[in-house]
Amino acid sequence: MDPKRPIRRHLRAALAASALLVLSACGGAPGGEPPLKGAAIGGDFTLVDKTGKTVRAADFKGRYSALYFGYTFCPDVCPLDVQVLMQGYHKFAKANPDLAAKVAPVFITIDPARDKPEIVGQFAAHFGKELTGLTGTDAQIAQVAKSYAVYYKKGEGTGPNAYLMDHSRAAYLMGPDGQPIALLPVDKDANAVADELAKWVR
Repeated sequence: MDPKRPIRRHLRAALAASALLVLSACGGAPGGEPPLKGAAIGGDFTLVDKTGKTVRAADFKGRYSALYFGYTFCPDVCPLDVQVLMQGYHKFAKANPDLAAKVAPVFITIDPARDKPEIVGQFAAHFGKELTGLTGTDAQIAQVAKSYAVYYKKGEGTGPNAYLMDHSRAAYLMGPDGQPIALLPVDKDANAVADELAKWVR
């Protein structure tokens, strides 16, 4: 049995759910309204960065944040999604450096048992100095995942540190006030991500 099949099944389901969320949020809204306006996504959190420094949601107040939930040991989807996210961010930054300075790309692990601060820091550094990697305790990760409607579950493995994580696949663009704006299309390409950032970042 392909060990990657369960994660792919959950990812497909999460993408379908995300599409429904966008459609329902857009329904009946005037043109130009953020597709996730009013969605119950986001909220306060307390995590740590690569140095062990405490990072809270309030630290991003006044800036847009582009948040992706995944894990560093992911064999395929997470690194590809984060690569697309950051390539899109860099394209946007090249065309709009002043606006890009208002955006904080953030990677939050859903595998805190393995993703210690230094590990998420090293992972984030591969994609750009602008990307902040965050981790925390099991309880802290559970809380932030719930706030952002993120599904995750530890999968089967051949040892204590040899396992996959089933998880939903979404990158959220949050506004300077912490309110949800849109899903960033990391399942497409960097141009699509850059276009979505250009549409909402002011």
